[in-house]
Amino acid sequence: MNTEQVSLQESIEVNVQPRYLPEQSNESVAEYTFAYTVFISNHGDEPVQLLARHWIITDGNNTIREIEGEGVVGEQPHIKPGETYRYSSGAILATKTGTMEGSYKMLSNEGLSFDAIIKPFGLVHPNSLQ
Repeated sequence: MNTEQVSLQESIEVNVQPRYLPEQSNESVAEYTFAYTVFISNHGDEPVQLLARHWIITDGNNTIREIEGEGVVGEQPHIKPGETYRYSSGAILATKTGTMEGSYKMLSNEGLSFDAIIKPFGLVHPNSLQ
C-alpha cells in the first residue's frame, strides 16, 4: 500500500452502534437478532465511493461467518469530504454474544482503491453478563 492509500485509509472513520432486538429474536431456538447502525465519515480532502463490504461475524461458540458483497443496503454511496454516510443493518447469532469486524473496499476520486477498516465491536444480549 502506498502513502496515498494509507492517507486515504486514515481519512475514513467508521463507527458502529449495535443494539439487541428482543422483539425479532427467538431465544427458544437460539436466534439472537442484533441491529447495528454504521457511520462512515470522510475526514479527507477528496470524495470516496464505497464499493463493497467484508464482514467477519464471530458468535459466542467461536463460529465464524464471513459476508462479502457489493455496497451496503443496496447502495454504493459517494461520501464527500466532511460528510458522514449512515445506514442500518442486522445480524442473527446463535449465541447471546458475538463480535463483528471487517472492512469496506473504497475507491477515491483519483481511482485509488483502499480498505476502510471496521474495528471489532460487540453484539451483546443485555442479560448475557449477569
